[in-house]
Amino acid sequence: MQKLTDVGENLVNGIASRYNLSHDAVIHMLVSVNNGGCSMAQFNCPELGGSGQWMRGGMTMVGDMFNNGLKSTVDNLCNELANILSNNQIFPVIPAGTPGSNQWWPGNLGSPFSSGAQNNIRYAIFPNRLAVELNGQVSVYDTLDHNIGGVSQQQGNNTSLTFNSQWGTINVNTLPLISGQTPTPPEPQKDFTQQVTQPNFASLTPNQVEAPANNTVGQYSVDETLQIIEKLAQLRDSNALSDDEFNIKKSELLKRI
Repeated sequence: MQKLTDVGENLVNGIASRYNLSHDAVIHMLVSVNNGGCSMAQFNCPELGGSGQWMRGGMTMVGDMFNNGLKSTVDNLCNELANILSNNQIFPVIPAGTPGSNQWWPGNLGSPFSSGAQNNIRYAIFPNRLAVELNGQVSVYDTLDHNIGGVSQQQGNNTSLTFNSQWGTINVNTLPLISGQTPTPPEPQKDFTQQVTQPNFASLTPNQVEAPANNTVGQYSVDETLQIIEKLAQLRDSNALSDDEFNIKKSELLKRI
């Protein structure tokens, strides 16, 4: 259970009584609003309709999407929690650079120019560095030449993290890890522009060896071909391939179906 200061405990008890909610439900919403920097919250509270999202001055979403009374309750509750978080010491002070602190990233990184939270992850962006806290574990990455706009979590997956930059959507695990532990190893990148399957002549029968020379390049199924063309299109869109190179490769692949 999240620890609160005496002031925080009194405020939570008062809110729980006025909104007819349990102490635990108010704590859950309080932590969610706090993780969202007092401007947004993503929560899963059974007493408030299950999963939902709140954005200050924006749209409020609840599990019972047509229940406007519940939406109003969540909006009022989150706004009130954001206000008390901004004006009171609700949580005990935790030393900077330790899990659970509002400044959870390593102190030597300084102040981030952007930070946020989603579900059970928090991120902070610094010049040439990205800090990610996932389930209390902090990892720091070298951002290379990426201008990162935000980090997101693949829906239904607790370890697959991606970020948005000028190069599109990228897996966090492709960045060099400076400290901490990578949640999952990055998948090897395939070079689809060079992928050509040659037959294993040692395993062929004499009749198969006598096949025409123009069949020495392996054939692809329709699904495999479409998948490779899709990857080539992504390379073209990221300027790794020119339009001419893409069209040549696409024509070659279509001939192998």
